[in-house]
Amino acid sequence: MPPPDIPACVVSVSRDDAHRFSKPVVDAITLVEGWGVEGDVHAGRTVRHRSRRAREPELPNLRQVHLLHEEVLDDVAGRGFRVAPGEMGENVTTRGVLLLALPVGTVLGLGPDASVELTGLRNPCRQIDGLAPGLMREMVGRDARGDVVRRAGVMAVVRTGGVVRPGDPVTVSLPDGPHRPLGPV
Repeated sequence: MPPPDIPACVVSVSRDDAHRFSKPVVDAITLVEGWGVEGDVHAGRTVRHRSRRAREPELPNLRQVHLLHEEVLDDVAGRGFRVAPGEMGENVTTRGVLLLALPVGTVLGLGPDASVELTGLRNPCRQIDGLAPGLMREMVGRDARGDVVRRAGVMAVVRTGGVVRPGDPVTVSLPDGPHRPLGPV
C-alpha cells in the first residue's frame, strides 16, 4: 500500500494503436470494461500479445492494462537509466502504491469511476534493452533465495470503465481470503 506521506495517484497515462515497445503519453485514457484501454493495440477480450496470440488466440486477455509504479523508474534512474513514463509500454504510471507487492485479484480504483483487477506480472522481454543497454538486468533479477524477481510492472483487466487522467487518485482493495502473489501472465 502507499507510504503514509505519499498520496497514491496516477502520474501518467499512455496508449498506442500499433505494436511498438513504448507508448506515447496522452492527456487521458478511457478504460472499457472487459476490453482494456480504448484505442490501444492490447485491448480486447482475447489475448493481444503477438507471440501469445500466434500460439493460443482464444485465451482470455489478462493483459488489458499494463501498470507500472514510478518508484521503479526512480530506482533505475539512480543507476543511470533514464526511463520516462510510457517508455516501458505501460498504460498507467502510478506513484504511492507498490504494485509489485500486491496479490492477484487486487482491485485498483483509478480516478472517480474506473477500476482494474490485477492478474499478474509483466514478463519482461529483451526489447527493454532497446531503451538502454543493460536495462533488462534492472527489470529482472534474483532475490537472496535465487528466485526470479520481475519489476517491469503488473497486468490487469478492466472491471469498471471510465476516464483516467494524471493526478487522479488510486485506491487499493485487497481480495478476500488467502492472498496469492502475482506471477507472470
